[in-house]
Amino acid sequence: MTDEFDYVIVGAGSAGCVLANRLSADPSVRVLLLEAGGADRHPFVRMPVGFLKALQRRSLTWGFESEPEPQLEGRRLPIPRGRLLGGSSSINGMFHIRGHRRDFDEWRDLGCTGWGYEDVLPYFRRSETNWRGSSHWHGGDGPLQIRAIDTRRLLAEPLREAAVRAGHVITDDYDGQRMDGVACGDVAIDARGRRSSSARAYLHPVLGRPNLEVRTRALTHRVLIERGRAVGVEFMRSGRLQQVRARREVLLCGGTYNSPQLLVLSGIGPADALRRLGITVRADLPGVGANLIEHPRMMLQYRASQPVTFLRQLRFDRATFAAMQWALLGSGAFANQICSATVLLRTDPSLDRPDIQLLCNPVRLDAGLWFPGVVAPSEHSFYITVCLLHQKSRGRVTLRSADPTEPPRIALDLFSDPADFATMRAGLRAARDIYRQPPLSSMIDVETIPGPACRTDEELDAAIRRFGGITHHPVGTCAMGVGPHSVVDPQLCVIGIQGLRVADASVMPTIPGANTNAATVMIGEKAADLVIASARATAAHLAARSTPVTAEADA
Repeated sequence: MTDEFDYVIVGAGSAGCVLANRLSADPSVRVLLLEAGGADRHPFVRMPVGFLKALQRRSLTWGFESEPEPQLEGRRLPIPRGRLLGGSSSINGMFHIRGHRRDFDEWRDLGCTGWGYEDVLPYFRRSETNWRGSSHWHGGDGPLQIRAIDTRRLLAEPLREAAVRAGHVITDDYDGQRMDGVACGDVAIDARGRRSSSARAYLHPVLGRPNLEVRTRALTHRVLIERGRAVGVEFMRSGRLQQVRARREVLLCGGTYNSPQLLVLSGIGPADALRRLGITVRADLPGVGANLIEHPRMMLQYRASQPVTFLRQLRFDRATFAAMQWALLGSGAFANQICSATVLLRTDPSLDRPDIQLLCNPVRLDAGLWFPGVVAPSEHSFYITVCLLHQKSRGRVTLRSADPTEPPRIALDLFSDPADFATMRAGLRAARDIYRQPPLSSMIDVETIPGPACRTDEELDAAIRRFGGITHHPVGTCAMGVGPHSVVDPQLCVIGIQGLRVADASVMPTIPGANTNAATVMIGEKAADLVIASARATAAHLAARSTPVTAEADA
């Protein structure tokens, strides 16, 4: 085991790329970044409108699926998570929303000192170059390129007017002073019309650093632990089992499913489960894999009364032109998201923050059917994703076996708490209220999913069971905190093991009320500062110990 680095980072996802960039900025340290997947060059990754195809492309994802969901007619839900440089930031919908200030103050109130809104705001600002420019709320020179969705082809104005008629307010910035209402929304897309993933923003610009090494197609099997300290990792690459040492720290950035899986494979997790798998117990942490939180969603779909939706851009000749325009100029219909607007709303005025998010699209999201050169749906439609932001239900990630190549068992347990059905029903009714207002109402023929006959609580619950799904925002399985079910402390150090941290969405103790990628990047930024501060403290301590102590002569 002669291959040594100061830091070994497992997972080149949303947070892992951030850590690779920030830690390797010090030329005196060696950094290794391991990624189980490959490169991020596929056009579906780089073209913004291609995300619907990227989510379903097996070569770009882990191919996970849930266990049968008891409350959703026993359906197994597909769980696309990125297996490539950039992780899920390379295949997601690119929405850039941080969450409400109360989401992060809640972390602080749960014992996560240093993670309140005012504590994390500087890291959000540091991560972005926002189209609004530098301000108290936004950064002007960060790696992520954030711009507003171009809504010229997306029927945004009729939607905004209908939302106002339904009693909602307009906001121009969810991450500014007002954190709810109706907005066109921001996305992580650069000036050339390319996805601004963590890999493109943080990793690619620093690949030339001599002290940073990136190894792709490297599946980590376990963390090597000696006398209670993480000293390296073991991974499979090119058919050969290899090991590397970490002189300072091992940093797990595998995400909400892979990080708890790797902890358990390394002997860190519920002791009884470890023994059943035949794995030596290194640290008995019952919270590993627990507290799985994922935003549930339900759909509304309307048939348009006129051929005015984004489907017009998918006619073969127009789609071919749009693809060429994107490739050559970085502009046009395919250099954009396809969301008309986002609505963050409170189903009860007494709530301290929004509990429902609406993603309003002027086209059906039949990801497997439409794309340039592929058959498009023939029906002009409006499609609304109703997302439950602060559900009470919790799931769990466990291992099927001690085989690192076998996918984990993912039990989402959506809607296991009846209160979540009630909130989702309220969200569906709020969305319907918007779409029955003029001028949108004049553009709609009929509701097709779940259908106009679906009105009562019982009928809506049945529709949720049939059509409900997830928004691909999993968090919480290595939760940060101070209680008996916490996995990492507020410094992101794994409890009971030295030299090992987790830095990804799995450490969130509760879920932000927004798309979660922005918060995951923020965690990477803050984690980098925590690691660097720890190294400086260690160096200062060693220097103090080695400095001779001289006594003053008596007067």
